Amino acid sequence: MAVIAIDLGGTKLAAALFDSHGRAFRREGRLLEKREGKDVGALISAMVRDLSSRGESAGHRIDAVGICVPGISHHGAGTVWAPNIPGWTEYPLREELRSLFGGDDINVVIDSDRACSIWGEVWQGAARGARDAVFLAVGTGIGAGILSGGKILRGAHDIAGAIGWLALERPFSEDFVSRGCFEHYASGEGIAGGARALIAKRTEYRGVLAAGEGEEITSYDVFNAYDAHDPIAELVIGRSIELWGMAAANLVSLFNPEKIIFGGGIFGPAVRFLGAIRDEARKWAQPISMAHVTFEPSLLGGDAGLYGAAFAALQSLPQA
Repeated sequence: MAVIAIDLGGTKLAAALFDSHGRAFRREGRLLEKREGKDVGALISAMVRDLSSRGESAGHRIDAVGICVPGISHHGAGTVWAPNIPGWTEYPLREELRSLFGGDDINVVIDSDRACSIWGEVWQGAARGARDAVFLAVGTGIGAGILSGGKILRGAHDIAGAIGWLALERPFSEDFVSRGCFEHYASGEGIAGGARALIAKRTEYRGVLAAGEGEEITSYDVFNAYDAHDPIAELVIGRSIELWGMAAANLVSLFNPEKIIFGGGIFGPAVRFLGAIRDEARKWAQPISMAHVTFEPSLLGGDAGLYGAAFAALQSLPQA
């Protein structure tokens, strides 16, 4: 038994063949190279076709395909909304892939990167054995994959977990409309943007960031400057720690999870702050729930979504 797993990001595509034990035995990757609409679909189809052929040549029967997408997967329709891929408003990805295998002869499972990330960690990562866990993903944006009672929470329109829109700051700003309050301040782009804003407003700052090209600053520049005790970096990272802690506290109070797994590109360099994030969360969270939850880094890193796509594909098959 084997499945194909695809992890579609905003700029690249990763894929692998998996067996039922979680072993990835062939991996491939492609850059999207500014492809849009049907061209992205064609790239996915070509990768699925190639992996299927290679797997069958090696004696592996392909039983299902799982796909992790950076947006909303509409389970009923099999369509995808992906804001970072032009032309993917209601893209018919499931129908397109099923046609490669002659219709309904193979299961094609599509899920959000949030859901796939928590599935991956439950299957092969830091949340093994958990039935109530949250994957808090902080990268260019922010989202959460929420597992409750062994099931993914999806919401009425498959949008549950869009926690970049958590309201954590007053007063309301128009800056929050397009990506949410939490994401505005504490995502990768939020960290970089916060540093740029401080440089523009405060001429008295001295340090690594103020001496550089403000418009070119990235979140990784901010983390590097933090290590050099840069005052702007310390302010921006300090605020992010507070907001990560407040958001985690809200998740603890709402869902009473066993674990919160911190992943995405920012955790990474921010994993060293988990203790400080927990300390902040402890101030705000329901105390009994907080006493029983652990804060842990992702064990799968950038592969969490890929593993989750494989697990979703395996779960769609009849259980022996």
